[in-house]
Amino acid sequence: MIKSFLSSIFILLCAAIIQAAILSNMAILPAIPDLSLICVLYFSIQNGKLMGETTGFVSGLLLDFLGAGPFGLNCLIRTGIGYVTGLFNRTINTDGIIIPALLGLAATVAKALLLFLLSYLYPTAVMRYNPFSWLFLFELCANVILSPILFKLLGLMKKILILRPESVA
Repeated sequence: MIKSFLSSIFILLCAAIIQAAILSNMAILPAIPDLSLICVLYFSIQNGKLMGETTGFVSGLLLDFLGAGPFGLNCLIRTGIGYVTGLFNRTINTDGIIIPALLGLAATVAKALLLFLLSYLYPTAVMRYNPFSWLFLFELCANVILSPILFKLLGLMKKILILRPESVA
């Protein structure tokens, strides 16, 4: 369990650095694809709700440290998404292209709706995130396209990332 968790944290750190340092500085991208959210989806689908909420929290914490938003906002959103996705532990076959793409779509829409709601509850702290804008549409398309690719890449490391069936709660 420790090896799987530490490997997941390392991958989330790499994804957060790529997302915050490289992709955010590319002028050709109108919005940043959410690589760490896709990684959290993979970890939670494969390992359950405990790993989902833990990796969601850690990825949110990393993005909160690297970003300029309110501290804890990403932790809250990604912990919830990781937990809910972990409820479907090993009941969804993620080997194809369609299911990972649908998972990326659902998680991006859930993130947008949660941010939209939180921007109304805390108008001075949370920047408005408009789920009806072109920026959101680009992020949605990028996450849908990148989800199957990242699921395949993470699937190559199944031995170190996926817990044994008897240790999954």
